[in-house]
This record gives sequence, structure tokens and C-alpha cells, in this order.
Amino acid sequence: MVRPAAPRLSRMVRRLLLVAAAASALPVAAAHAMIMDGDKEVARMVSFGGSCSKCELSGRKLNGAHFDGADFGGAALVGSDLRETRFTGANFANADLSRADLSDSHMLGANFKGANLSNTRIRDAQAPGVNFSRANMPNVDMRDTRAEGAVFADADVSRGTFDDAVLNGAVLTRVNAAGASFRDAQLTGAVLSGGNFSQVSFRDTDLTGTVMTGATLTGADFRDANLTGATLYGVDLSRVKNLEQDQLTTACADSSTRLPAGLVPGRGCRSGRWPVRVRVVVPAPPAPPARARA
Repeated sequence: MVRPAAPRLSRMVRRLLLVAAAASALPVAAAHAMIMDGDKEVARMVSFGGSCSKCELSGRKLNGAHFDGADFGGAALVGSDLRETRFTGANFANADLSRADLSDSHMLGANFKGANLSNTRIRDAQAPGVNFSRANMPNVDMRDTRAEGAVFADADVSRGTFDDAVLNGAVLTRVNAAGASFRDAQLTGAVLSGGNFSQVSFRDTDLTGTVMTGATLTGADFRDANLTGATLYGVDLSRVKNLEQDQLTTACADSSTRLPAGLVPGRGCRSGRWPVRVRVVVPAPPAPPARARA
């Protein structure tokens, strides 16, 4: 009996499987490919689990892959294609993902602490509660990304683009965000304390309930920004751009707040009472898959 010839794997699937096999330190939890009829692109799902610490995967095409509880600490993925990937409980601490493309990815419970994400694209991604603390992220592109409750403490996001991003409840304490753009972004309840926001664009940004104490804001553009309930006590706003009196009306400012000439503190937070209640709900990060913990 003659068996019918097996469908030919697409070059992309072969490449993904070869990558998994070539990285000797990379235990592959599962690698599946489903062949479609005709010349249509193969629908695939490649999953990685276990440890790949300090492994070399730079320039690889891994789009659509799943990293389930995997440890890629210190790994090199410079310029890699990671679009539409899922990083469920994965660790990329101190990894080098500079110039990589993580657009449309889902980073649930992922850790990028101390990672190199310079010139990296993370557009239209889902990154609630992700840890980006101490990451090197100059020129990062995070437009349209949802990162509620994400932690950027001590990170360098200078000249980054966060336009239309959702960063409600995010922690940006002591960040270097000089020259970054947050146009039309949502920063409700975010903490910007001690950060460098010089020359930043906050045009049309929702800064409701944002804490800015100790932040450097020289040259920041506040045109049409919503500052309702924002904590501005002791903040130097004397050299910001396009700040209007009506924006200060419901903000938490007082005589210790330095303002541009002609502006006076509003009365929105008398006796420390907030004019609005800020409540940000951040999804709980999932636990790593059971097989990764075994």
C-alpha cells in the first residue's frame, strides 16, 4: 500500500523548529504545526518552556511563539521577530532585546527587569503589570500598548513613544523619560515621582490622580492635559509649556508649587481631599505553567 506524501512544511515552520533544536539549552515544551490545504500559510503554534538562560537567538523569526514560564534571563534576542508572541510568566531579566519587534504581543506576568529594550517596538501589545524596572529602553515604541500597573521604576525610557498608550496605575518613579511622548495617553493614578520628564509631551494626556512629586518637568508640554486630582505639591512647573489656569482648578497644588507667571494654585484638593477617587484595576499575573515549575 502506497502512503500519500506528507504535506511539505513551510519554510517558516522549519525555521522555528530548527531554532528550537539549535539552541541546546532550550527545552522545547511543545512544537506543533498544522498544515493547511493548498499554498496557504501554515497555521502554527510553537511553545517554549524551561530554561534558555544566556542563549543566543538574535535575528530569529519567532513570531507567534508561546513562551510559557520560560527562563530567558540574560539571553540575546537582538533584532528578533517576536510579533504576536505570548510571554506567559516568562523571565527576560537582563536579556538583550534591542531592536526586536514585540508588536501585538501578550506579556502576561512577564519580567523584563534590567533588560535592554533600546529601539524596540512594543506596539499594540498587552503588558498589564509587566516588570520593566531598571530596563534600558531609550527610543522604545510603545504606542497603543495597554500596560496598566506596569513597573518602569528606574528605567531609561528617554525619547520613547507612548502615544495613545494605556498606563493607568503604572509606576514610573525615578525614570529617565526626557524627550519622551505621552500624547493622548492614559496615566490615571500613575506615579511619576522623582522622574525626569524634561521636554516630554503630555498633550491631551489624561493625568487624573497622577502623582508628580519630585518630578523634573522642565520644558514639558501640558497642552489640553487633564490634571484633575494630580498631586503637584512642591513641583516646579515654572518652565513648562501650555499650562492653563483651568487645568489647575481641580489639581492638588498649593503655595509650594512653582507655577508660570500669572497662574495660581487651584482649590481642588483642600485639606488633602481628592476631588476624584482613582481606582485602577490591574489583572493579576498568571502563574507559570505547571510543567515549567516541575
